Order: sequence, then C-alpha cells, then structure tokens
Amino acid sequence: MSATVINGGLVHYEAFGRGMPVVFIHGWLGSWRYWMRTMEALAPDYRTYALDLWGFGDSDKSLERYSVADYTTLLGDFMEGLGLSQASLVGHALGAAVALRFANRYPERVRRLVTVSLPVTPAAISGRLLDFASNSVLAKMFWWRQITYKEIQQEAEKTAESAISLSVQSLVEVDVQALIQQVPQLTLAIYGEKDNVIDSMPVRALDGQRPNVRPIGLAGSRHFPMLEEANKFNRLLKDFLEVGDDLSVLELKEEWKRRTR
Repeated sequence: MSATVINGGLVHYEAFGRGMPVVFIHGWLGSWRYWMRTMEALAPDYRTYALDLWGFGDSDKSLERYSVADYTTLLGDFMEGLGLSQASLVGHALGAAVALRFANRYPERVRRLVTVSLPVTPAAISGRLLDFASNSVLAKMFWWRQITYKEIQQEAEKTAESAISLSVQSLVEVDVQALIQQVPQLTLAIYGEKDNVIDSMPVRALDGQRPNVRPIGLAGSRHFPMLEEANKFNRLLKDFLEVGDDLSVLELKEEWKRRTR
C-alpha cells in the first residue's frame, strides 16, 4: 500500500510497472482496485498509477471535498507530487469526467485520454446510483445483484456517505458535452453496450464528430468493461496508447471476438 498526503489528507494509491506513465481514475462504485488487472496487463510497458479519490477506498474522508472540481485539483496535485509532468489518463464514469476536465484545463500534462462510461449529460446517469448513495436496503440489494465482482463489492462499502450524491450533483455544473467537443488530445471513449448505470447513447453519438475522438463499445459489457471483458478492454487500451494519429484504424479485432464466444 502506498500513500501520499495532499492538502492535509491521505491519498491512497498503487503503482505497477515501468515506462511511460498512465494514471487510472475510478468511478462512483469502488476504488482503485478494479483497475488492478488492467494495470498488471500494461505494467511490462508502462508505469501505471491508480489513486483513491477523496471519500472513496482508503483515501481521506474527513472533509466533504467531493466535487468534480475538487477531484480535478486532486489529480493535478497527485501527479505533481509524484513528479509526473505528463501522463496518459484513463477515467471511469466520475473519473472519466474528472480526466476530461483535467485534459481540457491542462492539455500539456495529458498525453492521451481514455474515458470509460463517460456521463456526457447528467440525464445519462441512472437514478439508481443516487438510490445506492441513500443507503436504502432495497437499493443495496439491487446493486449487489448487478455487481458480482469482489473488487467492487468490498471497496464500495468504504465510500463516504455523501461522496456519491455530492459528486453527482457537482457534475450538473460541468458541461461535459462542450469538454468532449473541445478536448485537444487523442481520445478513446469506451462504453459498455449494456451499461445500466450510464446511458451509452450520448457516447455512441460522438462517432464521426471529431477525428481525435473515437467511441468504441464492448457488446458484452455493462458498467465495468475493464472487468467484464478484460482481455478485449486491455488489448484495446494498449493499441490506443501505441497507435498513431489516425484513430480510424483502431478497432476490436476479429480474433478478440472469436476468443470471447
């Protein structure tokens, strides 16, 4: 376990591998832990980092600093503290919005950007997410039926009481649609075609709008493609980090599909 102190609070993170840096930012359900398989897959060629945002996992929960703006600042301070002048960012759900905002604000610090299950509009976020945050017994039962991965179940219980609700509310103030239209970096927008937490239609609609933004859906995934179709997700991520400027050549190769049947 690794940790650093930022603005008076402990921030837990893990790091694997050697090479060019890639920073992973988790979403509303879970912590750094569900990135572990992907980090291990990239570790032979990249130095991978994943942190717990304020209020999640093993990071500080003493203050309610749970807005997208708070997390954008945290990401910058985290990278600066570890001496990362530039890195590729991979963010999921809430973490995708944070990574996107950071990439627009500090373009020189982001090499490439990957958003996973990006909430393009507030309406794209399932109301069941706020039900989960309310600690309703029925809501918890619903979610535990949907989430079968121990990497998520064990960590979601550590979430601070107001972290989900406050961060969801803060997203209303972020014009994600404008940010994705303005983002300067090469950007891969991965989504699960069966996602029941974030509506994937607004991400699909990005197809063909900008040459530097490429949406790709994983047909067998819901909200956690990095776990539900790990091999395809990891191969796609590696290809994106290594591909040239033409994102039209990036695709799920036929041999990946055959292996998952």
